[in-house]
Amino acid sequence: MTFAEAPRAPINRRALGRALSRIADASVAEALAVLDGEAQPARDVWRCGITGPAGVGKSSLVGRFVNARLAHARRVGVVAIDPSSPYSQGAILGDRIRIDAHGDDAELFVRSLASRRARDGLADNIANVLALLETHDFDDVIVETVGAGQSQYEVRELVDTLVVVLMPGAGDMVQAVKAGILETGDIYVINKADRPGAKEMVAEIASVLRHSQGSDDWQPPVVLASALAGDGITELDAACEAHRAWRARHLDPTAARRARRRAHVRALVTRRLAEVTEAGDDALWDADVASAYHAVVAGLEYPPR
Repeated sequence: MTFAEAPRAPINRRALGRALSRIADASVAEALAVLDGEAQPARDVWRCGITGPAGVGKSSLVGRFVNARLAHARRVGVVAIDPSSPYSQGAILGDRIRIDAHGDDAELFVRSLASRRARDGLADNIANVLALLETHDFDDVIVETVGAGQSQYEVRELVDTLVVVLMPGAGDMVQAVKAGILETGDIYVINKADRPGAKEMVAEIASVLRHSQGSDDWQPPVVLASALAGDGITELDAACEAHRAWRARHLDPTAARRARRRAHVRALVTRRLAEVTEAGDDALWDADVASAYHAVVAGLEYPPR
């Protein structure tokens, strides 16, 4: 019996939920203890990021999209990130409700996370969360960011395929060009297809993308969709499969693994920096800038000397 033919154990939702809670709430020291000698994924996991400005319908789109992925007989894990209050750090984890409403499948696992202190459209420990999910026998891991604005596309380094969702009538075309969004996505979705100007926006973005790509590069498709009606989901799924196949033919898996590992370590260092600066007392911040800088850098090492 081959690996692909072997029966799969059902998702242990309680155990996985607890493990995700621990890693999501973990300090850097606690995360390193979990990641020390981490098991490698048993399968070739495909990571997909769904990002875009607030209000474009990302959660509704993910809700439809997971059904398309499940139709391939793939096990799907979804991490939906909701924004936290900058004051209380609280969050209303509503994305899970919208996604769950479209899919009740034994092969689907959905988890919401609060963004907390993260300012890049992600969550504090998202790199650790994704690494943990990969070791739990998923085929696809989908991460939905909070509404991301200019320069908030850190998710690019954490996923294999990045889907950028936009909508007509909100000045998105101009903002997309200004923010460099058209340089980050692998696939573009113009959601809310019933709105005026939707088809024109598809044509405009496709025209810009054609001029920015080389002949051997991946040519990002632009998909017109309506998440509420379910239109364009088949086309989005086909575009994702095409991008997976293109990656397999063109990208060095070792280089891709190293790039992801670099992003993961950088995220840990960033979190450690936040821990050290938040723990700094008045004496540290009363010192001159150079002394405070050296004290903070010295404090980054873990365990502290």
